[in-house]
Amino acid sequence: MNNSQVGKLIRGLRLEKHMTQRQLAEQMGVTEQAVSKWERGLGAPEVSLLTDLSEILGVNIERILAGDLRPNDSERGDMKRIKFYVCPDCGGVIASMGEAEISCCGRKLKRLTPQQPDAGHRLRSDAIENDYYITMAHEMTRSHYISFIAYVTPDKLLLTRLYPEWDAAIRIPKMYGGALYAYCTRHGLTVETQYE
Repeated sequence: MNNSQVGKLIRGLRLEKHMTQRQLAEQMGVTEQAVSKWERGLGAPEVSLLTDLSEILGVNIERILAGDLRPNDSERGDMKRIKFYVCPDCGGVIASMGEAEISCCGRKLKRLTPQQPDAGHRLRSDAIENDYYITMAHEMTRSHYISFIAYVTPDKLLLTRLYPEWDAAIRIPKMYGGALYAYCTRHGLTVETQYE
C-alpha cells in the first residue's frame, strides 16, 4: 500500500463530494488532523475505519487500499462483453458490461464463464409471429433448474428469471445479432451461437 497514492485518492474523492477535511473527520469520528495526515501520505486510515470511509466516499475498500480508480476503458458499454454473476446464497443475478467487483449477501462474486451447451442444456428456438419461443428440455426441480435465460443483442439485454417447477421457456421479440445465455444451478452458464 502506497500511503501517498491512498492519500491523493482520499483527497480527490473528498473534494468530489464537496466535503472539507473537517466534515469528513466528523463523519468518520476522527480528528481533522488525522484526515490531513492521510491526505498528505503521512499515514493511512486504520483497518477499522475502512468500511465507513468506503461508504462515505462511495468507493470499495480494495480501491482505497490500491490508491487508484482504474476505469474500464477497453470495455466501456460493450454488450458483447457482458458478464453475469449469480449469488450462491440468494440466487440474485447481476450483469455487468465491463470489469466489476460484485458482491451480494456479503460474498464477493466471481464472473460466470459461459460454456457451449451440452445436449441436456441446448435451447430450442421457434418463430411465432414476431417472437421467438425459447424452450429447454431441462428438469426444473428445487435443487436443479434453469435460473435465468438472457437474450443479449449489441444494444439490449432481455433477462427472464425462472423458478423451480416452472417450464424452462420464454418468449422474446425477434431481434437480430443476439446470443442466448442460460444458467443452470448445477452446471453453470451456457451461451448459444448468434441468432440472425
